[in-house]
Amino acid sequence: MFKGLLFIAVAIVYVKAQNSCDLIEWTGGQFDWPNSAIKSIYRSSGRYIPKNIIATRAQIFKDEVFLALPRYKPGVPVTLARVGLRQRGCEAVLEPFPCWASQEEGDPNALQSVVDLYLDENNIIWVLDIGVVNTLCQPIRRSPPKVVAINVLTGKKVKTLDLSGLVCQASRLQYVVVEYGPDGSPFVYVSDAATRSILVFDVAGNRGYRVVLPRCVAGSRRDVLYISLIHKAGCNNNFLVLTYLSGTKMYQIRTDYLRSGCAAGKIQDLGLKGGKLIILGTDLGSAIFFRYEGKPEVYRWEVGTLFQGYELVYKSPDCYLATQAIPDVGRHRIRVLESNFPDFIQDSVGCGASQRVALMISCINQ
Repeated sequence: MFKGLLFIAVAIVYVKAQNSCDLIEWTGGQFDWPNSAIKSIYRSSGRYIPKNIIATRAQIFKDEVFLALPRYKPGVPVTLARVGLRQRGCEAVLEPFPCWASQEEGDPNALQSVVDLYLDENNIIWVLDIGVVNTLCQPIRRSPPKVVAINVLTGKKVKTLDLSGLVCQASRLQYVVVEYGPDGSPFVYVSDAATRSILVFDVAGNRGYRVVLPRCVAGSRRDVLYISLIHKAGCNNNFLVLTYLSGTKMYQIRTDYLRSGCAAGKIQDLGLKGGKLIILGTDLGSAIFFRYEGKPEVYRWEVGTLFQGYELVYKSPDCYLATQAIPDVGRHRIRVLESNFPDFIQDSVGCGASQRVALMISCINQ
């Protein structure tokens, strides 16, 4: 668990003139290529189409932002990248992480399509790779789904979790979070929207299982299943807050119940949401950030027994919507990854999607 969890003094931040550490932005995907010849080969072969590249999830470690670039469409040469927070210039340049060889589409040992990532307190980034590319046009399965653990200091792969035994053909894996149990062993939780399940993987025991959620959680549609890990001060147990995009309510469950493989009768109803709600992330403590579908306003909610008392903390600029709120632990801040994602989905982005990592909230420890 992170030392010194972030407790936030909230302020609405409208940033017009930001220095290079407060705002980085780019269009499509500009990469640090090994050389111009390789870039030319990728372009001519259709493996590099800048307008088909978009970052949807992120994590921050020191001066670097790690980005998930899902292979929604053809022409995405890199699916896991990093960018420096101190980059200067109008267009940020992305660098494959850990290297170019680890991104080769079609190689089952490489990353195929990263849709989410989670940085733990031991400097390990856990990467959810669904193994399916071109998901918005003609989906192709390149490898079984997996979670790959990479040391951010060395770039070395430390673990690969094969999820193929926990899924079915209809599965849609979407989000990943990680916690360490009382004995220090890591547990990985992955949301599977289609099967109304949380996949639980005991890393030390090298075993996984599927915890099926009650029918009431999904409601009428199993579209997007959001999960967020919450640490409540003075509580010996962590909680997983969860909700479906089209679901009417928020729920939570203690993670020790998930680790034991039983959710029956353990889900807590947190009340009505008031609309389609997108969970963006947490402050690594007891609060989550969210927005409503299609709306630029971002809210913070201190997780309690009822979904109420949330407050406005940020508003994305015109044409942008937030896809993740990202704790920047070293600077005691919360940043936001935002883009014109709806335009990208509708294939109306011109030369590429507009993307940025901006300062959302300045924080203090209490």
